[in-house]
Amino acid sequence: MRRILHLDLDAFYAAVEQRDKPSLRGKAVVVGGSGPRGVVATASYEARKFGVRSAMSGTEARRRARHAAFLGGRFAAYHASSRVVMGLLREVSPLVEPLSLDEAFVDLAPSGWADDEVEERVARLRAELERRTEGLTASVGVGSAKFLAKLASEAAKPNGARVLRPEEELDFIAPMAVRAIPGVGPATEQRLVGIGLYTVEDLRGADRNELIRELGQAAGNSLAELAWGRDDRRVEPQRDPKSISTEDTFAVDLTDRAQLEQILRRDSADVARRLTRAGFFARTVTLKVRYADFTTRTIARSLGGATDDADQIAGAGIALLADVDVRPGVRLLGIGVSNFVTSAQERLFGDEPESGGSTAQVVGRGDDDEGADVPLSGVRGRGGFYPGADVLHDEHGRGWVWGSGLGRVTVRFESRHSGPGRIATFAVDDPALRPTDPEPLAFKLPDSDE
Repeated sequence: MRRILHLDLDAFYAAVEQRDKPSLRGKAVVVGGSGPRGVVATASYEARKFGVRSAMSGTEARRRARHAAFLGGRFAAYHASSRVVMGLLREVSPLVEPLSLDEAFVDLAPSGWADDEVEERVARLRAELERRTEGLTASVGVGSAKFLAKLASEAAKPNGARVLRPEEELDFIAPMAVRAIPGVGPATEQRLVGIGLYTVEDLRGADRNELIRELGQAAGNSLAELAWGRDDRRVEPQRDPKSISTEDTFAVDLTDRAQLEQILRRDSADVARRLTRAGFFARTVTLKVRYADFTTRTIARSLGGATDDADQIAGAGIALLADVDVRPGVRLLGIGVSNFVTSAQERLFGDEPESGGSTAQVVGRGDDDEGADVPLSGVRGRGGFYPGADVLHDEHGRGWVWGSGLGRVTVRFESRHSGPGRIATFAVDDPALRPTDPEPLAFKLPDSDE
């Protein structure tokens, strides 16, 4: 009998913000959702009481929770906490499969945990996680299969644990809606409900051939097996990314091609940095453009070699943009890379243009490019003084941006262990005030995990 652990950090992005901002603890916090087109990335449990949830539009979130703090994402802070958590899990077992920054599967076979001590070990794991991350909490589920462990952790939310004994697993999932089964989305759910299958227990009584007729051979067979808790998927510790991308949703539609090209240069530098950190080189660049009517165009081109160079990525993106009509107004612009290899590859034909467009010369990169600083409505905080950003003042010390606009920046001066701090407002060009890195965690990772 396998024992698979699933760990999910509770309201992760919002919890990191509450941990680092004492004045927001116990209050409604929304990460993302800024601007009229923003989308919520995570809402604290206090905000969820008002009906705010992930993927909701920022406009709707503000209507429901008018007094919530809406913050831009601080991904450096989230990555730092995630690395600590994943490092802790690898101390339990080398078989750790991260699904995202805040979620992972662990195969407990190499852990040496005896069956009768799993609950105690899980409790100690959660306590150590909270200590190392200085206050974050996690929900943990344990079962004999991946999807059973995940359902168990969902049942334990927030800040709880559920360890399923083998003899109780089938009874645990029997009353759940068919939507609980992995791979059952809204369309599949409608088909199943249409033939009278509402719960997992209903699926067990269904004729397998009927499921195959409705859903196809692979999906029908898979569903029939999962209804009985049969899931032999292994925990895969090596999950190389298939693509790396970044995108921006703009507060107003953009029609200036030069401005869009500058944004591509800036975002290409971000993609290139992440590509380098992952140790890959990319052979394909993809451009994503969404118009005001939500029509989306995605186009790609081969680089003819493999690179992690920002200028080459930007050049390919700008060449792709040349084939796009921007006059209707661009609502969203994104650039990504894929088709990874582990070593650089020169172009087979030197610097000749690839098929599908001409090459573009790129001069300059990064956030200093003129025209790249446009109002965004996304999740990520972007340079400067966005709400939630870390700042440092020569006299008052560490703080974070409460709000900004009209040439002014309002800062609350507090840190993780200071308690709620005072608020002060400064001119945006005040030389004593500057952006800074997130406050580091006291727990230090081994060099091999950095």
